[in-house]
Amino acid sequence: MRPTLSREALQAVRQVPLFRGLEDETLALLTGGAVERSYRRGTLLFSEGEPADRFYVVLDGWVKLFRESPDGNECMVGLFTRGESFAEAAMFDRLGFPVHAAVAEDARLLVFTADHFLTTLEQNHGLALNLLANLSGLLRYLVRQLDQLTNQPTYQRLAAFIVSLCPCDAHQATVCLPCDKMLIAGRLGMKPESFSRAMARLREVGVTCERNCVQIDDVAALRNFANACGQPSVAPAVLNGGAKSSVRGMIQPCR
Repeated sequence: MRPTLSREALQAVRQVPLFRGLEDETLALLTGGAVERSYRRGTLLFSEGEPADRFYVVLDGWVKLFRESPDGNECMVGLFTRGESFAEAAMFDRLGFPVHAAVAEDARLLVFTADHFLTTLEQNHGLALNLLANLSGLLRYLVRQLDQLTNQPTYQRLAAFIVSLCPCDAHQATVCLPCDKMLIAGRLGMKPESFSRAMARLREVGVTCERNCVQIDDVAALRNFANACGQPSVAPAVLNGGAKSSVRGMIQPCR
């Protein structure tokens, strides 16, 4: 008999759009075959073309999806953190993983096997309909995310990302960027040089950065700056719905 998931793991799963709003019993059915595993930075989770026999939910840390160009360079496709899932689409179409996945920062993941998950859906038609509704919500979320990436200036995307790392009630804050700046730049749909220019632009609202430590003199001012064009104060693809409190959990002492 498999051990039940920890309360922390269940909280992270509930943030995933695929599972949002499911009843406790329904969630227990779907997570019954899942296992928690820890991975070190640099671990390759799967390679392009491998059978898509599993998918993942991030409990802690960061995972990147990427492809390799003919000259050996990485082209990042996505970056995922706590409360987000990846590779489920490949599991459904059974065409193999379309990209590579590697751990960008030490991570703890929940691994779902395709056999258990799909069998559970086949035996519970009501559950399948519920998940279809959730997938529809996820599609709408991705459309909003695309709108942010195409219409919001780079400095506002970065401002929203930094705000997402700050405690909700903080007036001032010092936070550490949770992963490499180049990965964050890719996550926010900008080039590394654009990231540096965007960070420099944030100085006008009291934001300074030294290595990976960011000092925010006025969190409310930064939030207003991020919302200047009427966009929600949520970093693109960083927060799934109410996952803000979970992202705050990644704040760590500056090094």
